[in-house]
Amino acid sequence: VQLQASGGGLVQAGGSLRLSCAASGRTFSSYRMGWFRQAPGKEREFVAAITWNGGSTYYADSVKGRFTISRDNAKNTVYLQMSSLKSEDTAVYYCAAERIGSYSGQLSDRTDEYGYWGQGTLVTVSS
Repeated sequence: VQLQASGGGLVQAGGSLRLSCAASGRTFSSYRMGWFRQAPGKEREFVAAITWNGGSTYYADSVKGRFTISRDNAKNTVYLQMSSLKSEDTAVYYCAAERIGSYSGQLSDRTDEYGYWGQGTLVTVSS
């Protein structure tokens, strides 16, 4: 599967932004999806994950209650709705995918449990 992230940009603190990640292929529903981010000088970190059917989600504590991950399998797209943005949310955001069944569990916050990555989209939050 190939992933294309979009929707990044410059937003003021307290604002909102929605990221999208479009996947190629006809088997999108066979993949569990995740969002990660990487700030300058820092390691890539987990943001949110969603099961193949959207039935379950999982969030990093730092974004819980502010970000929402969702997916539309008919459109081969996963979304990340970000609200109440803070300057510390500034980062390049990456979507990631892994085939269900590759690892135990339906959700993962580990970068090494995703085999497919998009190119990243930059989110800058100004304070």
